[in-house]
Amino acid sequence: MTHTVEKIGGTSMSRLAELRDTLFIGDRAKADVYNRVFVVSAFGGITNLLLEHKKSGEPGVYALFANDDSNHKWQDALDRVAEAMKEAHSKILDKAADIQQADSFVDDRILGARNCLIDLQRLCSYGHFRLPEHMSHTRELLSGLGEAHSAFVTTLMLQRAGVEARFVDLSGWRDEGDVCLEKRITRAFEGVDPATEMPIVTGYAQCVEGLMNEFDRGYSEVTFSHLAALTGAREAIIHKEFHLSSADPKLVGENAVRKLGRTNYDVADQLSNMGMEAIHPKAAKTLRQAGVPLRVTNAFDPGDPGTLIDDQPADEAAAEIVTGLDIVTLEVFEQDMVGVKGYDSGILDILTRHNVRIVSKTSNANTITHYLDASLKTMRRVERDIAKLFPAAEITSRRLAMVSVIGRDLNGLSVLTRGLQAIAAAGCEAIGASQGPRNVDVQFVMDRASTDTVIKALHAELIENAPTRLSRAA
Repeated sequence: MTHTVEKIGGTSMSRLAELRDTLFIGDRAKADVYNRVFVVSAFGGITNLLLEHKKSGEPGVYALFANDDSNHKWQDALDRVAEAMKEAHSKILDKAADIQQADSFVDDRILGARNCLIDLQRLCSYGHFRLPEHMSHTRELLSGLGEAHSAFVTTLMLQRAGVEARFVDLSGWRDEGDVCLEKRITRAFEGVDPATEMPIVTGYAQCVEGLMNEFDRGYSEVTFSHLAALTGAREAIIHKEFHLSSADPKLVGENAVRKLGRTNYDVADQLSNMGMEAIHPKAAKTLRQAGVPLRVTNAFDPGDPGTLIDDQPADEAAAEIVTGLDIVTLEVFEQDMVGVKGYDSGILDILTRHNVRIVSKTSNANTITHYLDASLKTMRRVERDIAKLFPAAEITSRRLAMVSVIGRDLNGLSVLTRGLQAIAAAGCEAIGASQGPRNVDVQFVMDRASTDTVIKALHAELIENAPTRLSRAA
């Protein structure tokens, strides 16, 4: 247990040349460069071009291929991917021979993917084969191109800098596809010695489980966590562009935020529920069960140890993070609901069928309210299905926001009371608020226009103005 497994996200990968001089090498002695395994994401924007834009939904190669109407728009999109990949690595590699190698790698992978998709279209032109049956495999094939490219380029860059870097391709390119994730990783690492070389590993791993079926674009953290667990890593490290802090520094101010320094997996799960993932919950579970602590660092501040996430409880009660999320409330009211079973399960079945994520929920005698992370378009479908199931019910949806105060231990801090008072003092109104008996988070619901003001007010009251251990002792 002498090595670490470290993950770099796509946005940070676009600043790869900077990372070479800080994270990968920096001022380390030669021996200290090794015993580190790096899992890399695709360069920023590449996965959007390959699949679809994560925020705007603009179609990429996958989306165009899935809706192809024989005009081959997806092929033009694949050409744009190749251009974007070459542009990305030309900004990082400064030797003509390395650029040529990277160009050849891109040409080979793009050509292979293109031929595969053309063959699939031909196959599905026969009545016995249906394209939708193959789309999950197509999505994985395309997504894996991005990580393979970035890992290959990173390896070239580091080798040119004198590092014994090794490209470890888990994408299953032209390989057997019937192996599980564990076998995919263990086979790839046969003969790899992190003590004398630096493995650069693709964030995507092709396996029989089909990572994208369950995790979609969160697959790289699953690969990362399994790799750390299987190889017995001393620590798993995620490098971000920022420190894990008590709030968004752009909102509450650079001088007001506090780096967490240490927290636990329970807090990480609450952050994930609020759409602010430190790590995917199932990836965190893998690390927890393997006894591997997680560290979140700022990739561009290599001298700072960042924040350690483990299973240890807090030394003292404290609010640690304040964060917000836009939500949609789904309120189902029916007078005859009192004492009748089936309403809750019926609503849950519909939400599950439409793949709607539940952030929180409340209920009373005749009303069930779900706080959801969903689009209004999806909500209209949900409302129609609930109206069919419960025709006498009144169903309403509202676009609101939720701000959550999170900490390992909030006992004795009166977060709910003080939070409501701080919100009122800031000239805002909480439409709803809730606190569970575990005392790890308190949620406040309000109009979306009030979100920023409420976050700043709660952060000032519960974190900036929180008494220190020294002042309490006095």
